[in-house]
Amino acid sequence: MNIGLTQFLVLSAALFCIGLYGILVKRNLFSILMCIELMLNGVNISLAAFNYFLPMPDLSGQVMMIFSITVAAAEVAIGLALIFRIYHDFNTVNIDKINNMKG
Repeated sequence: MNIGLTQFLVLSAALFCIGLYGILVKRNLFSILMCIELMLNGVNISLAAFNYFLPMPDLSGQVMMIFSITVAAAEVAIGLALIFRIYHDFNTVNIDKINNMKG
């Protein structure tokens, strides 16, 4: 059984759409952060698939994927720091209850 570019792109689009749906529906900051990671992983799968199925494969897709993983790691570090600070200040991570942005 051969897996083609189409199957990888369908998987990538599914992961991206699930992440986007989660961002729009979820109210918990940790869930939103995980949904963003899901979207980035969908993009990573498409970059790796395009790199593999290029007629003359080079390292550009892999380099972009490593860059995306690096950005995702930084996003998690900063996002978790912000979430912990918000929890410290408001005692909740529900975004509906965090509507006070006074300093």
